[in-house]
Amino acid sequence: MAPALAPVQLSHEAIYQAIYAMPRGELRSEVIALLRHGHNKRRPRARGHDRCGQIPNMVPISERPAEIEERLVPGHWEGDTIKGKYNRSAVSTLVERSTLLPLLARMNGTGAEAAVDGFTRVLDRVEAQKRLSITYDRGKEMALHETLSANTGVKVYFADPHAPWQRGVNENTNGLIRQFLPKGEDLSVYSQEELDKYAWLLNARPRKSLGWKCPAELFLPDFDFVKYYSKFFALRC
Repeated sequence: MAPALAPVQLSHEAIYQAIYAMPRGELRSEVIALLRHGHNKRRPRARGHDRCGQIPNMVPISERPAEIEERLVPGHWEGDTIKGKYNRSAVSTLVERSTLLPLLARMNGTGAEAAVDGFTRVLDRVEAQKRLSITYDRGKEMALHETLSANTGVKVYFADPHAPWQRGVNENTNGLIRQFLPKGEDLSVYSQEELDKYAWLLNARPRKSLGWKCPAELFLPDFDFVKYYSKFFALRC
C-alpha cells in the first residue's frame, strides 16, 4: 500500500501568481474578473521609497495596547489617504478594526492640514467612546497628528515602515473603496455627501468575516438592516 501523500498547502500569493501567469485570453479575463479587486496586472508594492518625511513625536505601533491588537472593543481605527489623478487630490479613509466599519472624508488638498481637517470632520460624528485610537502609516500627511489628537481625543500610533499588514483592515478596505473612487480620477469632485453614500454602501454589505453581518449592525446597535435596504432600493428604482 502506497503511503498517503501529504496535503499540499498553497499561499494566496502563489495562487495570484498562477492566475496572472495565464496566457492572455477570455479565460484569463473571466478568472481575474472574479477576484475581489479585479486588477488586470499584479502590481508589487514599491519598497525603495519612504513617504514619511519628518513626523514629530511619533508613537510606534509597538507601544499600542494589547486590547487594540486583539480587537476587543470598538473604537480603534486604521487610517490612510488615497490619492487621485497626479496625486493632486485625496480622500481620507478610516476603518474600525473590530466591526470593519469604514468612513470617508473629503480633503481640501493633499497635505497635513487637509488630512487633519478631513479626519476631524468625520470623527466628530462618532461618539467619544468609539473614537479611541488610529493606526496610520508613516505618510507625511499625518505630520499634524498631535493636532488631530487634540481635536478628537484619539491616540495616533504609527506602523513600521513598509509593513502594510500592520494595517491590513485598512489596506483591504481601500481596495473596496476604489470600486467607487477609481485610480486616475480627480477625487476633489466628490462631495462629502457622495462619499458618505459610498461608505454606507460598504457599511451595509454583509461580510463573511463578520458571520455575514454588516459593519453597521455591529457598530450601531439600533441599525435597522431591513429599513435601510428598503430605503436604498426605493431610491434606486
